[in-house]
Amino acid sequence: MEERSELVYVTGQGRVRREKPKAAPPAAAGAAKITLRRLGGGKVASVVSGLGLGEAELGELCSAFRKKFGAGGTVKGFTIELQGDRREALVKLLAERGYKAKLSGG
Repeated sequence: MEERSELVYVTGQGRVRREKPKAAPPAAAGAAKITLRRLGGGKVASVVSGLGLGEAELGELCSAFRKKFGAGGTVKGFTIELQGDRREALVKLLAERGYKAKLSGG
């Protein structure tokens, strides 16, 4: 019979917290893909995926893009989302930084 018990409390120490494993970034698939996501109400966001970077590196890259474009942006699940249609400019900026990038979608 399989044992299903797990240590959750130790007297004198308190509650035992298990650290959740951090998600590993997906491997780069050759070239980053830049797509356009329609958000509704006429709003759009440019999404960069497939860079194969960790969250810290993506955060720095996103911050640089936000400053360059003067627009909002965020990192969500190993992708960068920037407000507005900035696909062509993103391809050029990523190429300047040494990343291969291509437009994806329609």
